[in-house]
This record gives sequence, structure tokens and C-alpha cells, in this order.
Amino acid sequence: MRRKHTTGHPVAGALFVLPFFLVVLAFLVVPLGYAFWLSLSSKSLALGERFTGFANYTRAFTDPVLLDGVGRVVVFGAVQIPVMLGIALAGALTLDAVTTRFAIAFRLIAFMPYAVPAVLGALMWGFLYSRTFGPFAGLPAVVGGEPVDFFSADLLLLSLGNIVTWAWTGYNTIVLYSALQGVPRETYEAALIDGASQVQIAVRIKVPAIRQAIGLAAIFTVIGTMQFFVEPYVMSRFAPQISAGYTPNLYAYNQAFAYSDFHYSAAISFALGFVVFVAAYAFVLLTRKRGRS
Repeated sequence: MRRKHTTGHPVAGALFVLPFFLVVLAFLVVPLGYAFWLSLSSKSLALGERFTGFANYTRAFTDPVLLDGVGRVVVFGAVQIPVMLGIALAGALTLDAVTTRFAIAFRLIAFMPYAVPAVLGALMWGFLYSRTFGPFAGLPAVVGGEPVDFFSADLLLLSLGNIVTWAWTGYNTIVLYSALQGVPRETYEAALIDGASQVQIAVRIKVPAIRQAIGLAAIFTVIGTMQFFVEPYVMSRFAPQISAGYTPNLYAYNQAFAYSDFHYSAAISFALGFVVFVAAYAFVLLTRKRGRS
């Protein structure tokens, strides 16, 4: 009889995976648990720290400053997300159609803004938007117009949206371009033989083929938009209209580090996480229903 040789080593496998779980436990699970515990308590000079249950969450969902910030981010995302994904899709289709030796250079140029740290990118655009020495603000003066105030209340959201679009469009472009590389080229050749133009191939073959990649990019973009923080935080140095509650993340940050209300800040963060989860899940359900219909 032959002996059955077992190749599985559960103990050795567990030892290899153990460092990963320890890191996740130490730097994700424990901090989240502690933050959630903070959100369920409050601290005051008179009563000290005490357990208050979901009182901070009730306060968060009825806080007019927080709700105003959420509404502002929703309006911002409703305009910025379709614009950015539309540009990214157009860029991906263009890169997929480019067959010259400069295609690699085009992909590198498209991805470069994403490689720039968000803080540096925001500071750079703060310089470009400046009315005193920025190159963009003085362009109307060439034809006799007044300098443009990109930090005014009417243009501020558009200015911030331009920064986010500049930073993230290249990333989404490469994601969609990578998805296009998985589409069989025989499909394009068959369409060309049938007399389809490049535009018809792009609209009727390429875009439907990468629908799942577009949905995934949209989900990540929705999550990133709801966590809008770096750009308004940096731009608050140039734009006094950006208040402490301009966005939900900025409001949570100021509650913790400007007003030392860590308990309420933790509740805002978890409440925002819940809203982001609901929004992403609703988007997934909506796209699935559209895909089946």
C-alpha cells in the first residue's frame, strides 16, 4: 500500500500569516475599537468622562454644521464625479487607440498627477489660483478684464473640483485602460470587417465591455469624495470661505484637534463611514439593476 503524503502544513501556514494579522489587529482593529468606544462616551469639566451611548451620533445626525458640510460634498460629487469619470473614460479610449511608440509616454503623462502628493498638489494649485502672482488669475487682464478670484464663494467648489479632477483622472484613466487591454482584439477586428467606425467600436463594444471597471472606479471615486479633506484643508490658508465645517472630514478634524472634542469627532467619523457605506452599496445595487435590464 502506498503511503499518503500530506502536503498541507497548517501550523506553518498560520505562522506565515500571523504577522499580517498582528499588524491588522494592532493598526486597524484596535484603533477602530478604541475610536468606537470614544464615540459612545463624552467628557466635560463638571462630570468628567462618562458613557453616553449613542448621544454623540444623535448629535451628529442633527448637527446643522455637519449636515451643511455633507450637503456641500454631495453637490460637489454630483458635478465632479461624472466629469472626472467622463474625462478618464475618454482618455482610456484614446490611449487604447494609440498604437505609436509614444503610447507609453502618453500613459506616463496621464498618471503623473496622481504621483504628486495631495498636499503638494493643493499648494501648487493655490499658487496657480493666486490673484497676486498666479498665472491664471491675470489672464483676463490681457483682454482688459478683471483678475479672476478663484477663491470666491461662487468659484471655490469649481476650483477644488478642478484640483481633484487633475489629481485623480490619470489614475482612473489607467484603471480603465488596463480593463480595455483585457477585451479580445478579435472583437474589434470583426467590427471593422462589418464596417464599424472607431467611434462605434468605442461606444458599442469597448464601453460595455469594461462596464464593471467603470463601476468599480465610480465606487472608489464616491468613497474618496465623501472623505474630501486634504484639498479644502490646504486651501483654507488661501480661502477664508472654507470654514471649520466645510466638509465632514474637516469638521471631524477640527472637533478633535482644534476643540479637543475627541468623542464627538469619533462619532462623526463613524457616522460618515456609515453614510459612505450606504452610498457605495446603493450605487452597487443601482448599477447591477441597470446592468441586468
